[in-house]
Amino acid sequence: MATQVADISEAIIAPPSDCIICTEDLWKTYQMGTEQVHALRGVNLRIDRGEYVAIMGPSGSGKSTLMNLIGCLDTPTKGRYWLNSNLVSELDDDELARIRNKEIGFVFQTFNLLARATALHNVELPLIYSGTPADERISRAKAALEAVDLGERMNHKPNELSGGQRQRVAIARALVNNPSIILADEPTGNLDSQTGNEIMKLMEELHKKGNTIVLVTHEADIAEHAYRVVHIKDGVVASDERKSRIAPPE
Repeated sequence: MATQVADISEAIIAPPSDCIICTEDLWKTYQMGTEQVHALRGVNLRIDRGEYVAIMGPSGSGKSTLMNLIGCLDTPTKGRYWLNSNLVSELDDDELARIRNKEIGFVFQTFNLLARATALHNVELPLIYSGTPADERISRAKAALEAVDLGERMNHKPNELSGGQRQRVAIARALVNNPSIILADEPTGNLDSQTGNEIMKLMEELHKKGNTIVLVTHEADIAEHAYRVVHIKDGVVASDERKSRIAPPE
């Protein structure tokens, strides 16, 4: 049974030490011809270290805009956003790119793998961008693939892997930099239900190991795997609920 756990109208004055994601009065406004469209209208959200949170909302609710801001893929029109104590809402594009690579592990619905590269090389990419020496990045990429049970497939290219295996490669890539958060955008959207369940079980295992996971989805059954569900509607947080359960659904 879900219960209300947060006063969603209360503004956050400063990021607490245990707060990995913290937004204060976050707005995003787009100019569409002569009209202003407010995709976000003052979002206050706090996610603590080690949480497993699903962000839900229908099309046009603002959830994708919020995901882009949390993922440092865009900047707010107004308001402040702290990620792991960094005030990222004030950073320029180059600084945002550095923070993205260091702090965030992305998992996308479409996998976003390089078609001609092996699983190992795909997982290496964030380490290449961060300037990690070759020996270290190969070792870390192998360890990440082994962590998602793909140690024997590291020399396979995406077209030699199933959909579920491709998503595991994407998850290994998300893990390889030891990010502050794993940001998963509809991670089961291109998978059949059985494979999707396997990926969600893997997410649960990663959470149990201490990873902070933010899951963006419009599917209620996928959101049920999280321990907290934040509903976005009309650009604001409509509800923020924590589950009183121990394990995700089978």
